[in-house]
Amino acid sequence: MEDGTLMSHSYCPDTVDYTAKQWDSREDCEVRQILDRIADKWSLLAIALLAGRTMRFTELQREIDGVSQRMLTRTLRHLERDGLVRRTVHPVVPPRVDYELTELGGSLHETIQALVTWTETHQGEIAAARTVYDTASAAV
Repeated sequence: MEDGTLMSHSYCPDTVDYTAKQWDSREDCEVRQILDRIADKWSLLAIALLAGRTMRFTELQREIDGVSQRMLTRTLRHLERDGLVRRTVHPVVPPRVDYELTELGGSLHETIQALVTWTETHQGEIAAARTVYDTASAAV
């Protein structure tokens, strides 16, 4: 950063070479805000459902068990604002609105899918670790 240049409100120094403590403690950091947004359960589910296809609001709501209309609306608006989801309004009666992932959203889905694959690969080890932990905790 040049001398005399002001840091923006969301400037996060050392984002590339980070420790968890750095981004976790910087609530005004855009990295933290973006991670909070994309890591919530409704966003993850919406992104997964929209991978490779276009869906209407009601289809998404039917597929996402437990999401309220208000929460799904908020989630989709946030994802649209962040450039991850594209909302298309068709000029028909009754109105029709479609949602789809943008290229950016598709690249995020690839990352999410890698995390899901890792989880599936290691779920047995995690279950075993939980059993060992629970057994040890119960003995104390």
